[in-house]
Amino acid sequence: METLSSLECFVRSAESGSFAEAARRLGLTPAAVGKNVAKLEASLGVRLFQRSTRSLTLTEAGERFLAEVGGSLSTIRSAVANLASAAGQPAGILKVSMGVTFGRDYVLPMLGDFLHRYPAISPDWHFDNSPVDLIGQGFDAAISGAMDLSPGVVARKLAPAHRVLVAAPAYLAGHPEPTLPAELAQHAGILIRSPQTGRVRPWTLRNRSNDEAAIELPVRMTMSDPDATCRVAEMGLGIALVSLPHALPYLERGSLRRVLPDWYVDAGQIAVYFSGHRLLPAKTRAFVDGLAEHFRRQRLAERFSAI
Repeated sequence: METLSSLECFVRSAESGSFAEAARRLGLTPAAVGKNVAKLEASLGVRLFQRSTRSLTLTEAGERFLAEVGGSLSTIRSAVANLASAAGQPAGILKVSMGVTFGRDYVLPMLGDFLHRYPAISPDWHFDNSPVDLIGQGFDAAISGAMDLSPGVVARKLAPAHRVLVAAPAYLAGHPEPTLPAELAQHAGILIRSPQTGRVRPWTLRNRSNDEAAIELPVRMTMSDPDATCRVAEMGLGIALVSLPHALPYLERGSLRRVLPDWYVDAGQIAVYFSGHRLLPAKTRAFVDGLAEHFRRQRLAERFSAI
């Protein structure tokens, strides 16, 4: 296992060109990464990196070694993880990324039953609205409504990713309520900035008849967090376009109402992303299957549908 750790430190350092970045991805200190690489070089009897105060580059031997072991590392790790849990329950640290509010409201409720069933799994859950590099940052899984399918990553659909227009009853009482998409131009818009691009994306509305209409909602303010957007709308300051899972608690308690309820934005799907390797660790398979079952039991796919 010590050799496996040294190999992983070598591969991550070669990929990132930095002991510090490799350490961040692996949850170690830069000194520990450097020490593991030095041990590997000593056991192989060759220098794998050229080091300087400003750069870290592979030697010719290092490049050959990376080509030979880089693609096999994930296979070895998965095999070790599966072997470790073969005699009993799935085990190990389960590193998962999910949005702050979404994870708190819809994923955390499954945790008690999950740990009761798999007591040898230790959750390491990261709540962050920013996109992550699933493979590069060492996550076992990520839950997202928008993630690029990079090589080696697959997605299992959980629910539709629909966005809806919402406003507080007080706002709608004091302003003429839109009956057509074109009438949105007369209102104050509370929009969300994309964490991927930093810009407000120009979404298109559609209805049950598959008619489409541009969203011409003047920007009164812009937020970077969907829950903050809902709270500002709840204050009666305008009309917001938010994902239905974030709007749902406000809609269910009546502090927000849907505007143009026959119209919505189809933003694709909410999915759990994980490695597509056939030797998927048992802990990851248990989580993916458990999450899908949790969504079925709670009828979240139906609740997240705007249709």
